[in-house]
Parts: sequence; structure tokens; C-alpha cells
Amino acid sequence: MTEISKENLPRHIAVIMDGNGRWAKKKLLNRINGHRKGIDVARDTVTHCRELGIECLTLYTFSRENWNRPVHEVEMLMKFLEIHLKSEEKNLVENNIRFRPIGNIEELPKGVRNVIADLIAKTANNTGMVLQLALSYSGREEITRAARVMAKLVSEGGLRPEDITEETVQANLYTAGMPDPDLLIRTSGENRISNFLLWQLAYTEIYITDVLWPDFTMGHLDEAIRDYQKRDRRFGLVKEKGVGAAR
Repeated sequence: MTEISKENLPRHIAVIMDGNGRWAKKKLLNRINGHRKGIDVARDTVTHCRELGIECLTLYTFSRENWNRPVHEVEMLMKFLEIHLKSEEKNLVENNIRFRPIGNIEELPKGVRNVIADLIAKTANNTGMVLQLALSYSGREEITRAARVMAKLVSEGGLRPEDITEETVQANLYTAGMPDPDLLIRTSGENRISNFLLWQLAYTEIYITDVLWPDFTMGHLDEAIRDYQKRDRRFGLVKEKGVGAAR
């Protein structure tokens, strides 16, 4: 099997971890069992990306739309999240991983918010991989929130409308300071981005696999990275006889 080149690694990998419920249904299990198995795969993914030298990993953990799921399932997911984050503290600190949540964190239960605040503080000085968990996250809400912040600055005289640039918008997103994803992986075969990182995915390479998230292995992750490394990223340019030209 072709080795993963360390010369052309994606700096930032984002993952839509889809298929927990379908995995459980196929195995005649409760959906909660699918989520529990999915947490194990997420843990392996964090470890593997850190070992490869990926700078940033963003996992789509809980969308704002997910609040519409059955109450019992949401309550269990929040409990799993709280327990999982607590259990990962030692691993994040020892492996120099900086934890960063993105999304409307205030919508999460108090217990989860407390654990998140603790993890942010304890990993703030870590200089290795950044782990971003998208929690109560909505791409449209993120952009709307950024627009409100800029509108307030304009109304207060701190910003002129004509000075608003793409960089200004980027600086007011949840992901401010992070590079845009180079590679988006979506499991379970769905061909959509589900309101995830709508601004940031403008030039991201997308890799879709039919594998359900609980069955996703680090071999599958390596396969996605190798596929990425074979792609010719032109960012809107065209190449003729080895020369980059305007679009």
C-alpha cells in the first residue's frame, strides 16, 4: 500500500461523522450503542491525526439540528459528551493537544459547559494539534453571528462598511485563527455538507466513503489522505503546460 507522504499532508482535516444510528440498526442495537461506538472511533481518529502530524482536526460532533432528535437520545448524547470530555483530559494534556469548541456553546447543558471550560483552560498552552469539536453548531448561524458582530461594530463607529473584507468575516467566525480545512471526510455515503463550515469549505477537497462511522478505521483515514495527496488543488486557477493561469 502506498505510504502517506509527510510532504503533502492536509494541514486541517474536518470530519462529518455520520452513520451511528444506521450502524446500530443494522446490528439490531439501540441507537445509543452506535453513538458509544462512534466515540471510540473519534478517539482513535484524534490519536492517529496527532501521530501523523496534522495541525488541526475538526469533528462535527453535534449540530444545532440534532436538538430535534428524541429527548432521551439527546440527553444520553450530552451525558456521553460530558463523560468523554472528562476522560480525555489526561490524553489531551499529555499529548500537547489544544482543545477548542466551535458552535453555540451556551446552548449546551451546564455540566458539559463546565467540562469544556476546564479543558480549554488546561490545554490553552499546548502547542501541538488543535482539536476542534463542533457542538450545537450551525454553519448558517455562525455566519449570521459574524454579520451581527460586524453590524454592531459599524453602528458603534468601530468599523466602516467599506472596510469589511473576507478577512474581516473570517476573523469573526468561530474558527478564527485556524486554517480552512484542506480535506473534508464524510462517512455513510451521504453527498451533502449538512450546514457544516459553510464559509470555510470554499476550496476544501471532499472525500465521501460509504463506510458508517462506527466501522471507520484508521486504514480508511489513511486511504482518504492518500486520495487527497493525489489531487491537484488549483484554487480556481487553471494550469497549462505547467504554468498557473488566471481562472
